[in-house]
Amino acid sequence: MLREGQVRIPSGCAISGIMNKKGKCFNGGDIINSIAVMHERSNGLGGGFAAYGIYPDFKEYYAFHFFFDNSSNKEKTEEILQQQFIVVKSEPIPTRKVSSIKDVPLIWRYFVQPKSKLIRKINLTEDEYIIRFVMTVNSELEGAYLFSSGKNMGVFKGVGYPEDLGDFYRLEEYQGYIWTAHGRFPTNTPGWWGGAHPFALLDCSVVHNGEISSYEANRRFLEMYGYKCALQTDTEVIAYIFDFLKRRQGFSPEMISATVASPLWQEIQKMKPSERKLVQAIRAVYGSLLVNGPFSILVGSKEGMIALNDRIKLRPSVAATKDDFLYVASEEAAIRAVCVQPDVVWAPRGGEPVVGIVEDMTKPKYSQREEKLAINS
Repeated sequence: MLREGQVRIPSGCAISGIMNKKGKCFNGGDIINSIAVMHERSNGLGGGFAAYGIYPDFKEYYAFHFFFDNSSNKEKTEEILQQQFIVVKSEPIPTRKVSSIKDVPLIWRYFVQPKSKLIRKINLTEDEYIIRFVMTVNSELEGAYLFSSGKNMGVFKGVGYPEDLGDFYRLEEYQGYIWTAHGRFPTNTPGWWGGAHPFALLDCSVVHNGEISSYEANRRFLEMYGYKCALQTDTEVIAYIFDFLKRRQGFSPEMISATVASPLWQEIQKMKPSERKLVQAIRAVYGSLLVNGPFSILVGSKEGMIALNDRIKLRPSVAATKDDFLYVASEEAAIRAVCVQPDVVWAPRGGEPVVGIVEDMTKPKYSQREEKLAINS
């Protein structure tokens, strides 16, 4: 009989993120080494990476990353692309043969710009036009899956262990200023290429460890605003929640955290009156976006990273800084694998966001000074 301490329960998936706060680019070797340390937290049924700043020569264009079941599905999708977009470049995403990566779909990328006359005709912003296209492809086009749609960033994912997928996608050849990674241990859904993390919409990407019990309530709210959840995984809704709150509502990271991982009511009662009023208003208006269940999430965007765990830390994470770098991971060992002596290491409290902003990016529309919430006061 196994006794306590003789068996390891890994608490699900592995997440890791590295960003340079000055916006300086570095290759994907470190993020591969970091996620590889947590090999036993995944089971080979999914892994992936998101990288920012990797397409400087095409930074004004949306980078579409696609999986296709076969060449016929690819040709049908390309016909639609040509009708709606100016395609400035089309090519297979470079890969190398890795023995453990099998049943590989067609993996293609396109650098595109929406045709302006079509946008004017239906009176949408470019971003909204892209979102509608992503939702249509992933819910209606058979054998095609659009899994990355931002500018100057890209998602690389599939079925396999993350370190093998990093090798498969040749990530050491890319230069980015933010890298996030995920090793998957699926519990409710099968491992398939589209179901691997990160999940992304425009420049927002999410990796997640845990299980979302509020999925149906979250999904119903989001579908009122045009989002379609059709990818057989609860993590998909988190990417859409962050897009909705950040891009559409203009929320700061702290306000997003107060929505997704709202403080317990006894904590709210201890807040200063102005802070308490704001958090109560968020709960009243956006209560359907409260995420329940054990979770630790890491969200990337062109402006930085946000890490957040659930209110009672059923899926904790660790953060560290060293000079201009911010690190977040499921385990401290994953950080020390690439940063032996961090300046500071800490375990964020439940519901307390770790926010990293890239300093030389255009200032985001939210104001941290004016909207910062003292969640734990």
